[in-house]
Amino acid sequence: MTRLSKPGKRVEQALCDAMSICGPRLIMTVVLGASGFLLHGAAVAQDYPRAVNELVASAKAQVRTIDLAAFKSALDRNQAGLMIDVREPAEYAGGHVPGAINIPRGVIELRIWPHVGHPGNTDMNKKMTLYCASGVRCILAAKSLQDLGFTTVTAVDMKIGDWAKAGYPLVAE
Repeated sequence: MTRLSKPGKRVEQALCDAMSICGPRLIMTVVLGASGFLLHGAAVAQDYPRAVNELVASAKAQVRTIDLAAFKSALDRNQAGLMIDVREPAEYAGGHVPGAINIPRGVIELRIWPHVGHPGNTDMNKKMTLYCASGVRCILAAKSLQDLGFTTVTAVDMKIGDWAKAGYPLVAE
């Protein structure tokens, strides 16, 4: 456990660093311990069962991915298309890439439709760029959208903490 005595940049940086390692589980811990700025959670990689790792690897092999630098470049050139943050609403509210909408991975197959012109003129070729906290959920969400027939879906293989460390903007709700 790490105890931070003063709020401010140190807390923000510690949170970004921890989120890039621990992911969304950390958010609940920080919220619960915020009164003392107590950050709980070991800085260890997630230990998923082999089946999960294989599922993610298989999905990653089937979807188009870009890294943080390519994502930033696409944003700067206004070529990212519909940007979708597939994290949970509380994560999105805590800080998201400017211009991104929030459709959590668990409901993306159901909630994407109004954003692609359904029911009137559904655009299955609409360019979409998906990101999340660590690159895993967006890869799985991109695969789901491809399975629905969307043809121009890209997953950003990055950690949101690295985005913040690079000094790129995040908008909090």
